[in-house]
Amino acid sequence: MDSTPSDEAAAWCVLLRAPGVGCQTLNPLLVGGMPATRLIAEPPATLPGALRDYLRSPDWPGAETDMRWLEQPRNFLLKITDPSYPAFLRELPSPPSALFLHGDPDLLGLPQLAIVGSRNPSTGGRRTAGEFAGFLAASGLIVASGLATGIDAAAHQGALDADGLTLAVTGTGLDRVYPARNRALAHDIAMNGLLVSEFPCSTPPLPGNFPRRNRILAGLSLGTLVVEAAIQSGSLITARLAAEAGREVFAIPGSIHNPLARGCHALIRDGAKLVETGQHVLEELAPLLHEAGFSPHAVPQAPGPVAAPMDPQHHELLDAMGYEPVTTDELVTRTGFAAAEVSSILLLLELQGHVSSGAGGQFTRLENRP
Repeated sequence: MDSTPSDEAAAWCVLLRAPGVGCQTLNPLLVGGMPATRLIAEPPATLPGALRDYLRSPDWPGAETDMRWLEQPRNFLLKITDPSYPAFLRELPSPPSALFLHGDPDLLGLPQLAIVGSRNPSTGGRRTAGEFAGFLAASGLIVASGLATGIDAAAHQGALDADGLTLAVTGTGLDRVYPARNRALAHDIAMNGLLVSEFPCSTPPLPGNFPRRNRILAGLSLGTLVVEAAIQSGSLITARLAAEAGREVFAIPGSIHNPLARGCHALIRDGAKLVETGQHVLEELAPLLHEAGFSPHAVPQAPGPVAAPMDPQHHELLDAMGYEPVTTDELVTRTGFAAAEVSSILLLLELQGHVSSGAGGQFTRLENRP
């Protein structure tokens, strides 16, 4: 694994920057034993036209940018020819030719679970992602996700809050953070985990980068857990890629009236494992974890704060809500309370963590998961 620039590392960076040339072209050449420096200096006549054309004027300035990045602490280039290249990732039909890493590279060799979902989740979905991530990270699994807003960010943060480890696979070069609002989170992940990308420095967040990001996320992990997802979403792409790679797929069910639950329900119909707690995930992964020689840590259940007695009207409103999203007007009809009274109670219940507000003025009752 290269952590300092060298001629061979620079040559790899040049090859990784070849436009229109992917790992399907590079891997047979590089894994076959030909040094990257020789491939550039003496291009075989059998090279594909796009690569042969590029090597007439390779991007050495871009490679120099990568080399300067590699000089910085905790930055690495992990090549597919390196013995520490993740075995799970190598099993993919088109594994990345190399990975740029920032943080602790040892995380790549530890059991991981990907947690993905909507970029615009409900309050309850964000909370669920954080709770699952915290439990699984405290159990010793590496929580992996894609550093996106919403469920991804909640999963990373949940793992960090539990003093666990988390790994983020990005769709840009590691010299930039996308989205920018997650800059502080990316810094925390780098200090307490690992940032991973197959893209060289200065690579912008192009749309085509994210399916490639998703295949790495699915390939690195024992399984993928989808928390909330619409029918058309990148999270379902990650789940499909995980299934195609022979990995486990888990989905958390939700209300039939919640559009963000429909993707999870579709996955369950197609064979994904329905899970309601983090323990369910560990139980399903137990054979794979045992095979990897990994024993999950027991997660002690800390005693929660003693709740103050709840006002009878609050109980009545919660009972009237059930567990489906509901509007203030519907609660007025169900309870007979005045609209102002319902709004006041909902505000108090939300502050106490019993209720979450969502899009369209709807409220959902929350239930703590063991």
